[in-house]
Amino acid sequence: MKKAAVTFFLLSLATITLIAGCSVKEEHYALSRFIPPDVCGGCHDEIFSQWNGSTHQLAHGDIIYLSAADDGLKGLTDKDEIEEAELCVKCHTPVGYVSGYPKKVSDDKSKIQEPAQQGVQCDYCHSIEGAYAVYNAKFKHDPGNGDADAGNKRGPFKDSQSDFHKCSFSEFHTKSEMCGTCHDVRHVVFGTRLENTYEEWKASKYNKEGIQCQDCHMYQRKGVPGTGSTARLENPGKASADGPDRAHIFTHYFIGGNTTLPIMNKDSLQKEMAEERLKNAAVISVDGIAGNNIIIKIINNGAGHYIPTGLTHVRQAWVRIIVKDSKGKIVYSSGVVDSKGNITGKPSVYGTVFGDGRGNPVANIAKAREILSDNRLEPGEEKIEKFDIGAVSGKLTVEVALMYRGFDQALADSIPELKKMKVPVVIMHEAKSIIDKK
Repeated sequence: MKKAAVTFFLLSLATITLIAGCSVKEEHYALSRFIPPDVCGGCHDEIFSQWNGSTHQLAHGDIIYLSAADDGLKGLTDKDEIEEAELCVKCHTPVGYVSGYPKKVSDDKSKIQEPAQQGVQCDYCHSIEGAYAVYNAKFKHDPGNGDADAGNKRGPFKDSQSDFHKCSFSEFHTKSEMCGTCHDVRHVVFGTRLENTYEEWKASKYNKEGIQCQDCHMYQRKGVPGTGSTARLENPGKASADGPDRAHIFTHYFIGGNTTLPIMNKDSLQKEMAEERLKNAAVISVDGIAGNNIIIKIINNGAGHYIPTGLTHVRQAWVRIIVKDSKGKIVYSSGVVDSKGNITGKPSVYGTVFGDGRGNPVANIAKAREILSDNRLEPGEEKIEKFDIGAVSGKLTVEVALMYRGFDQALADSIPELKKMKVPVVIMHEAKSIIDKK
């Protein structure tokens, strides 16, 4: 696989996806109308510290994205594919995009000015007043006018007050549509559903029960994973240093399953919280034996969307199984990651395969005209896997684990800045069982 292809389809690994394309008229705002995040942090210090170092904040400086932005367009000749590729900048530099620069990934990065370099930031989100459609970042913005007019900041409280800016309650900020407008992504020309996290949630029991994206992802802090399988405990505190005490302050870590960026950023807290989320998203068990087949059951009991979600042609979840005889000798294994980062055996790797419209798989999402396969775990789904271990018999110890990583090691090896890094692998859940095989 050519480097241009593999690096490009990593464009949005920062777990946010504000990829672009808009059938409605896009509005333009002077860059000076957006308040820099450190100004917001002057009053909202705790929230600022949570956001600082998050995947949202790191979106513009993500080395994976930057490498993809440099190389992702190489080899593309179809104007429709190039249009999709160029507009990925809306993901990673949203304030720059809506203020006029950059408008495409090939624009000169040295000319991008602050605060546009600060990824997905405070004023970008809190100046939003709605959306034209719940995909491809089709937000309606209403930023201030700059200088002494900071504008109206929208959020989840009805009684907020500030000497610096106007405040108003926004129901939109409390609903999954706020998240889905970014995290559902459709190819801007072909319409292919490249990311479908919001629609996955919308069809789930969590939507039916009124549990929003924010009720999990903005309740999490260390020790409180805030998943569908754990308690989602309120986070009492203050939204600003001199604000009133609140029963719950939405956290702004924006934790998903990304452990790679925190490791690269030497952020142990973000890494630990991402692992906590992953480890409370699903369970695995040994469900018995039928002939030579070990039966494994996996249940998505904690994620309000599919596992994996987001860039599902890149992210990987799979079953690792190790079978030992009565003397402890390994008689069968599959899904073990070797020293080079390769997944051994032939396990099912849960994810999506895109096609070129003629039935051929494509790695570059700019070329994705169709979905060839999708074997991921839906919310609440029980998935059964069978592993033929052959004619071994006797008392066997079966160790199984559900594994996860953000992308394949071969992709990391294709990026010079990541060549020496081992892609972190997380054990989401593991189980052990003794089976007497006749």
